[in-house]
Amino acid sequence: MHAPRAGPSLSSAPGGAGGFAGGAPSGPAASPSSGAVGTGGSSAMQPSGAATPRGPAGAESAVGAQAAAPGGSGRLVAITACPTGIAHTFMAAEALTRAAKAKGYTIKVETQGSVGAKNLLTPEEIAAADAVIIGADTHVSTERFAGKRLLKTSVGEALKQADSVISRALALPEGGTAATPAEAVPQVHTGTRVKAEPTGAYKHLLTGVSFMLPFVVAGGLVMALSFVFGIEAFEQEGTLPAALMQIGQAAFALMVPALAGYIAYSIADRPGLAPGFIGGMLASGIGAGFLGGIAAGFLAGYVARWFRDHIKLPANLEGLKPVLILPLLSSLVVGLLMVYVIGAPVAAIMRGLTDFLTGLRGANAILLGLLLGAMVAIDTGGPVNKAAYAFAVGLLGSNAFTPMAAVMAAGMTPPLGLALATVVARNRFTLQEREAGKAAAVLGLSFITEGAIPFAAKDPLRVIPAIVFGSAVTGALSMWFGCGLRAPHGGVFVLAIPNAVQPVGLYLVAILAGTLATTLALVILKRPLPEAPVPASP
Repeated sequence: MHAPRAGPSLSSAPGGAGGFAGGAPSGPAASPSSGAVGTGGSSAMQPSGAATPRGPAGAESAVGAQAAAPGGSGRLVAITACPTGIAHTFMAAEALTRAAKAKGYTIKVETQGSVGAKNLLTPEEIAAADAVIIGADTHVSTERFAGKRLLKTSVGEALKQADSVISRALALPEGGTAATPAEAVPQVHTGTRVKAEPTGAYKHLLTGVSFMLPFVVAGGLVMALSFVFGIEAFEQEGTLPAALMQIGQAAFALMVPALAGYIAYSIADRPGLAPGFIGGMLASGIGAGFLGGIAAGFLAGYVARWFRDHIKLPANLEGLKPVLILPLLSSLVVGLLMVYVIGAPVAAIMRGLTDFLTGLRGANAILLGLLLGAMVAIDTGGPVNKAAYAFAVGLLGSNAFTPMAAVMAAGMTPPLGLALATVVARNRFTLQEREAGKAAAVLGLSFITEGAIPFAAKDPLRVIPAIVFGSAVTGALSMWFGCGLRAPHGGVFVLAIPNAVQPVGLYLVAILAGTLATTLALVILKRPLPEAPVPASP
């Protein structure tokens, strides 16, 4: 996976479909580059020129005057992060880079993606920056930015309204602390609707999911490899299939503790890790599954934060607080509550949910597939999409594989359907959109739903209903066929692993049907573009 270049000329990012700032994107697509899951994205549909927020006359000139105020260094720093760290992280970095360059600023963006932090900010760069921007849907530590103008927003806001985000960051008072966009600048400065930084349960849950994913991916794929030698080959001790199954099961055993531990970490920072992991282990042992892990994570986080904020010690004993008092008290409270109060009821709920999902047949399975497919496509990588994805991933640890298959298939069809539509209905797309369709095809094959974002941003009233329809068809067919998927990511490339998807043939049929449904809906909903007038010959 390539890391983005430092400075204002951030190039195509891995797994990204290209960002856009402010208004609808347009422009030619770049060639796909290598990226996540064996392939990656490119900058699809670059915007032409600087994006300007829509607002009252003179708003932008006021911001420009402020940006050029004497005493500024002309430098910005930023951090972008999304739960999966594959697409939105890098697309938002590109959008911020382009918007900053249009304003005459240089910017360095640290991306906290799936392979860790890249393009790390140095203390000198932070000190020299006029403002700091954090566009993240997961927990990002802010201690190193003390005393700087600091604007925290969602990664989606940084991607779609990068120009507005930079303007609000620059309008913060000198030395302003971590304010949300709504608190930072009155709406009249940009004339756009202000979206606050993701807070509360949603952000904490996505942080936990982000750290849990590597365990699920590794465990699921290693277990699938054990089936290469036969579905029951792992039962013979001392063999390679048995060793592979043991490794995969070990990874899955850490899934719930990691989920709980990092939910607690998002809430309480380091004091939440110990009680979170302990609560997650207890939830896993009790059989409460990912629901128990979520409950343990939130409980541990808020308990640890309460103890951290309310226990006061003399200065000479303060060192005991993080290493002895907080871990001991918070782990005791969380552990006892999980064993005696929370664990058994949540385990019963989890067993009922698992039995319900594994027993789904006919119309019930189709309805669940319709719902999951529509959720995946409705906001192409946003909170609804992530909710469906987190639900399916969590069920893998309970051996419920059909929802994961439906979610991944439904996430592939929006970019694939759009790519096909740009070929079979060329007169409904501009030249730039047809070029972007090539990148969207690669992203769709890689299960990167964000490849549909540039199209949806430019024509939401027609594109979004079409991709929701196609994804719902795919999800329904996948559930109806009883397709199961043991890995939470990988797109078509995971099909190369024997028994990772079963049955493979019907799974491909579901994806193809959804792709065709998306294309058909686009052909019906989108109108042919007016032909450009041909200049008269002299």
